[in-house]
Amino acid sequence: MARNVAIVGIGQTNYTTLRNDVTYPELVFEAVTKALSDASMSIDEIEAVVFSLAPTSLVGVDAMERWCIDAVGAKGKPFMRVNTGGATGGSAAQAGYFHIASAFFDTVLVVGAEKQGDTPDTQLILNQIWDPRFERAVALNAINMSSFQAVRHMHKYGTTEQQMAMVSVRDHKNALNNPHAHIRQAVSLEDVLASRVVCWPLKLLDCCPRSSGACAVIMASEGRTRKLMQRPAWIKGIGATTNTYYMGDKMETEMFNDHGDWDELALAAEHAYRMAGISNPAKQIDVAEIYGPFSCLEIAAVEALGFCPKGQGGKFEEQGFFNMTGELPVNPSGGALCSNPIAVTGLVRVAEAALQVTGRAEGRQVNGAKTAVATAIGGSLQFHTAMVISANL
Repeated sequence: MARNVAIVGIGQTNYTTLRNDVTYPELVFEAVTKALSDASMSIDEIEAVVFSLAPTSLVGVDAMERWCIDAVGAKGKPFMRVNTGGATGGSAAQAGYFHIASAFFDTVLVVGAEKQGDTPDTQLILNQIWDPRFERAVALNAINMSSFQAVRHMHKYGTTEQQMAMVSVRDHKNALNNPHAHIRQAVSLEDVLASRVVCWPLKLLDCCPRSSGACAVIMASEGRTRKLMQRPAWIKGIGATTNTYYMGDKMETEMFNDHGDWDELALAAEHAYRMAGISNPAKQIDVAEIYGPFSCLEIAAVEALGFCPKGQGGKFEEQGFFNMTGELPVNPSGGALCSNPIAVTGLVRVAEAALQVTGRAEGRQVNGAKTAVATAIGGSLQFHTAMVISANL
């Protein structure tokens, strides 16, 4: 029987393009100290560390987790690095959960950082994840990979560029209330549609920024949590699934791997919901923090999460269903569209969801939020995670 696990401490730096004022370990240390302060703990009380680190090429220093041992207080303690591309933060959070649920540890620090601004060309680096013989020469990167998904969704369901632009407008508006957000500037529907095309149908304002920053989350067993705080965020359900590596294998019609739909995320969410006792997510989830670095991906995600029927995500967006005052607010923080520190973007979703259910999200707080879901995606739309977080055990 798995033990109950709670999030008891959260630390985030502000997200921005460059952090040339600090080294990578110093950036990590900022988030760690904030999380420890939030939990009223010392580093000596942390029993194990999970490090969230995506491709090290984005910073240009190999195996950076070794550089950060002292910054995270891991000397003399178990330490592991997790890397599932963009989903790394979500996978690291789940690894932290398993450390405690399995009864091996009572307290775990999950932490990571990104200095993506240190590289001159993120997309060139991300191109290296594809097979060198069959796909890399196509010049695949995160942007056109997502554009392919958008075009397929448009073809199958009639989703429009305007509906995708509405996602961007919503996220940018929400980010105004998040002091940590990288992009804090309102945009209009006209602004998004008129911004330059990056890879059709995605335009500049449909795309995330290159963000640098750090995030840390402290998890604890139920017994330890009861001694630390009165209002923790309980991890009620987790799920993860993996898809095939090759993009070409995701483009077949009428098959599981039709990349227009996120059936893999749906499977991950189904497992997390079942574990959390959720049968009707559209009614039982109060707020969602979705990993969507491009506007089109949020539309696929809300469908996969069961917030609306498949193919109806764009129409629900038009109706304001996912606005802060809507039926099910999505990305009150502004989401990955306004802050995307790749190594920890998924962990930021977990942190923001935990803040929501404990009523500590300040200006971005959803009234009455008690149950949240946080997601992450990574690789070539390959890795998917979902985590249900609740104020109630």
